[in-house]
Formats: sequence, structure tokens, C-alpha cells
Amino acid sequence: MPLPVSITINGVATPLPDDPRVSLLDLLREHLQLSGTKKGCNQGACGACTVLVDGERILSCLALAVQYAGRSVTSIEGLANGEGLHPLQQAFVEHDGFQCGYCTPGQICSAIGMAAELRRGVPSYVTADIGAASIDFSHDEVRERMSGNLCRCGAYNGIVAAITETVGEAS
Repeated sequence: MPLPVSITINGVATPLPDDPRVSLLDLLREHLQLSGTKKGCNQGACGACTVLVDGERILSCLALAVQYAGRSVTSIEGLANGEGLHPLQQAFVEHDGFQCGYCTPGQICSAIGMAAELRRGVPSYVTADIGAASIDFSHDEVRERMSGNLCRCGAYNGIVAAITETVGEAS
């Protein structure tokens, strides 16, 4: 008999689904009723389903829940500290970084993952010196790194402004 295995979601140990074919996105939305993470294209092309696994951004529609056994998943619901919004969530409100809001959870999770990539010195396509020990925060870096997250409403200026204010101050 196999040992019971769980996945930590937003700080709570959660049993894995019995069916190993359940995507991480469907586990969040259908099994746990965490509807913040959106199902956009269900093909990994839009970024609406972006969540953080051990601090790195992934597309949850392309991930099987069983792949992340023993790991820590953070969805949009897990970002706020209980007393207020995460600083990036607040910046999205202040900079009008959303219109319909459908892409917003994925944009925010992606931006948090992007900030961690910058801190670790992970280069992007527009990084001038890929051998540099640190990468300068810039609008070009933000736009390139966030290019996998689509916004049908075209709220990109507000999205970039919110990220620039929040992530730029931290770098």
C-alpha cells in the first residue's frame, strides 16, 4: 500500500487527488474551490493559471498535481497576509493594473516569480550581459519577463507600473 502523499497549498497540507491525471489547476479550482487561479486557454499560452511552486512561477494548467507532491504551492489566495493585500495586489489596484481582472491573479503570481528570478540573477532575452552577477531592473526586463502573461483588455501600462513600483523598489 502506497504512503499517503500531500501537497502544501497556501500553507495547508492537502491530500493529492486519487486520479493522477488531475492538473494542478483543476486541483485548485475544482477540488479545493480556490477560484482565484483562472483557466484561460488551458494550453499554457496565456499565463492566467500562473501559480508559484516553491517560489518559482509555473503554468498550473500544464502541471499534474502529483508532480508537486511534497512541494509548496502558492496561489493568489495565499499571497495576502490576512490583514491586507500583498503589496503587489495593492499596487495593481492603485495603478489600475486590471480591467476585467481575469488575468490579474496570474499576472501577480508571475510578477512575484519574476522578481525572484531577478534577485537570483536569471537572465532573460533582453539581458545585456548574461554573465553579470546581478541584473538591472528595467522596463524592458519587466516587459520581456511578463510577455507570457496576456491581458485581453490591454491593461499593460498599469500592470507594468504596478510591478515597477513594487518590484523596482525592492531591487
